[in-house]
Amino acid sequence: MRASEFEFRRRGWFFFALFLLTFGSYALQPVNSAEWLLRVTGRVAPPAWGGAGRCIFALGALLIGLGAWLRTWGTAYLHKEVVRDKVVRADRLVADGPYRFVRNPLYLGNILLAIGFAPMAPPLGAVVLVGGMVFLVLRLIGREEAALLEKQGEAYREYFARVPRLWPALRPRVPPGLAEPHWGQAWAAEIWMWILAVAAAVFAITLEAGLFDGIVWSGLAVYFLVRAWMVRRARPRSAG
Repeated sequence: MRASEFEFRRRGWFFFALFLLTFGSYALQPVNSAEWLLRVTGRVAPPAWGGAGRCIFALGALLIGLGAWLRTWGTAYLHKEVVRDKVVRADRLVADGPYRFVRNPLYLGNILLAIGFAPMAPPLGAVVLVGGMVFLVLRLIGREEAALLEKQGEAYREYFARVPRLWPALRPRVPPGLAEPHWGQAWAAEIWMWILAVAAAVFAITLEAGLFDGIVWSGLAVYFLVRAWMVRRARPRSAG
């Protein structure tokens, strides 16, 4: 199962469309999954829904934060261009940091993001979000791993055999290399994930959807400003 070139080049838009479909399903089911679950189980009386809901949303925010950290840790060992590149970059094998525990830490971070947001989505949307994210991630991984096997050959086959694809090992499966993490570029590249984690945490505390929306939309502006700054820095300066 491999993504097409079009899917890979436009993967960001596919992820965006997935979230749009997910939260657009409120038109069909105007209740979030957390409240729906509490109603169906009947274990929590209506006045206590707020407290129980906060616990569920807090767990979701924790998973989003974990996904953000995993992506930041992984991005620190990649060139920032690789993370957002529109073509598969298979010119080098990265086996440091989180890549010693799991082959695809960035995509694992995406899955944790989807699971973390599931309680905030309608039941139908939660299924679409988690199922769709796993489906997209597996297709993208299939394309990237095929390119790495072709370019890196035996080195990647050995790494492939030792390190799990998405379920992290408890101990590093390969020895550390010589790569140095670049935390500045990693935090800048993954700022959007951290904005979402903060927004989810604030929502878990306040249960104020308007406040959540405000953080997301203002954070989106910050994200594009940071991206523009990163692109400007990446441009080669003219001599003289």
